[in-house]
Amino acid sequence: MKIVTLLENTARRPGLAAARGLSLYVETARHKVLFDMGPDASFLDNARALGIDLSAVDAAVLSHGHSDHGGGLAAFCGVNSRARIYLRREALGAYYAVLPGEEPRYIGLPDLGGLADRFSFTGELERLDGELTLFSAVEDNPSLRAAAPKLQEKTGEGFRPDGFAHEQHLLVEENGKAALLAGCGHLGIVNILRAAKRRLGRTPDVVFSGFHLFELDPEAPESEALLAATAEELAEGDTIYYTGHCTGDRAYARLKEALGDRLRPMDCGAPAEL
Repeated sequence: MKIVTLLENTARRPGLAAARGLSLYVETARHKVLFDMGPDASFLDNARALGIDLSAVDAAVLSHGHSDHGGGLAAFCGVNSRARIYLRREALGAYYAVLPGEEPRYIGLPDLGGLADRFSFTGELERLDGELTLFSAVEDNPSLRAAAPKLQEKTGEGFRPDGFAHEQHLLVEENGKAALLAGCGHLGIVNILRAAKRRLGRTPDVVFSGFHLFELDPEAPESEALLAATAEELAEGDTIYYTGHCTGDRAYARLKEALGDRLRPMDCGAPAEL
């Protein structure tokens, strides 16, 4: 199994584009999978530079309904006419960043009506085959949740806190190895990891995910408690964690103290092989 970060907020390798968002490529003996498509078409240029043929992708997964992960979906469909696109129906909702005294800012997906025939809407647990499993049912411990209050959904009655029913995660299993891929981990990487353990019966060998800890208030006691609990849980076992995008430098440094070499950056272009 090979996992390559096609796009992330930073590009340390010359010749690759960076953009605030995420796109990952997974290759097994049976599948070529695209997990998220970043905010625009930048991931396509990076894939070409890395020698990855996205026209050969047979399954595309959208982790949630925010534009920094699905803004490039139409661009992907422009180069790939065959892959099914797996997403939660809720991903097509109206999602906003809402801050006091400011106009609500739309952060949901662009209009994708012309691509509806490519969509496969997923339930809380979808086992696509022996290698690929999608899940969204996460037992939510609010104290381990990372999402900021500003993330909201617009309904007919107005704005309400986003419950992230549109978020899903991918388990990839091959040759006795297992990888967990998540987008931003809004419900908390610890909550998501626990859900993955229940489905696998063990801890995944590797995790690729943003941890959405970049907005934590360093002065708030609950922020320190969340960081401490996350570090403690991730330090157990021998899982390797690749993270970036929405994790934040402060949180990364704090987790690095606990995990050492088991915490690694999701650098654009650097492959991980299991």
